[in-house]
Amino acid sequence: MALAAMEAGVHGLRLNPGNIRRPEHIKAVASEAKDRGLPIRIGVNGGSLDPSLYDKYGGLTAEAMVESALHEISFFDEVGFTDYKISVKASNVPLMVEAYRQLSDVTDAPLHLGVTEAGPPPAGLVKATAGIAALLLEGIGDTIRYSLTADPVEEARAGRQLLEALGLRERKNVDLIACPSCGRAEVDVIDVANRAMKAFGDRKLPLQVAIMGCVVNGPGEAREADLGIAAGNKRGHLFVKGRNVAVVKEEDMVDALVEWAEFINEHGTDAAIARADTKLAEREAAKDRGTLLDEKGADVNHSMEKIVEIRRTVSGG
Repeated sequence: MALAAMEAGVHGLRLNPGNIRRPEHIKAVASEAKDRGLPIRIGVNGGSLDPSLYDKYGGLTAEAMVESALHEISFFDEVGFTDYKISVKASNVPLMVEAYRQLSDVTDAPLHLGVTEAGPPPAGLVKATAGIAALLLEGIGDTIRYSLTADPVEEARAGRQLLEALGLRERKNVDLIACPSCGRAEVDVIDVANRAMKAFGDRKLPLQVAIMGCVVNGPGEAREADLGIAAGNKRGHLFVKGRNVAVVKEEDMVDALVEWAEFINEHGTDAAIARADTKLAEREAAKDRGTLLDEKGADVNHSMEKIVEIRRTVSGG
């Protein structure tokens, strides 16, 4: 089937050592791929491990998966084929991470990361991200794949967002950050954030945009964002790089964010600050900040209040 696929014009192959057992078949495919200049992914999958390795290691282990991958590589090396990458995916995240760590120690071949059969979102998204991100942050991995029970578009979007979050891919869309809300929040932060995400959609605006529940701490906490808005006294306080630049009606907060984001994307943050009446914006923000502090106090979340009492019981010995 691999030879037939190449004849049909595919651009790449994935070979599973658990499915192609005879060395002469593997080498025949590798030789044909070499002649055609076709890359191959050696896909060692936790669910289709060679039975002999399963017996040798007493089950599915990282060591078994790595040995399977190295054994497969030897057949490719025999025919001088080197245009391959390797994956040792598993649906168990700690097992997958350990397998890739061990494999990276014994080969310089490109590694293709993924948590196989991760399942549907949101649980599958969390599992896949946990495994892939842990390895990428260690400098392990060259390509990635989200194996979700979801539309392939969702898989691709997840991969893009992960790489952007880790600084491994240039950002092309809005990075929306938001506070978790607190007792001082003047708006439903979840609602505003969801409406903002919908409004920005797939606009090509490579900016970090913040939505903060109150003007008391919002602009300061999100000062590194390109643009943000904080609620206060039924108004929205827009800020650019921590500088207050405008005040809008509460119902206009999302529209204002989109308008200013488009301006910043075209002209830059300095131009956005330069066009603003920052003195007026800062004065109004200070006024609403003072009102909120007067109404709800500085410790709105009762951080100093004793919620539970912990007692230590020492037993005699």
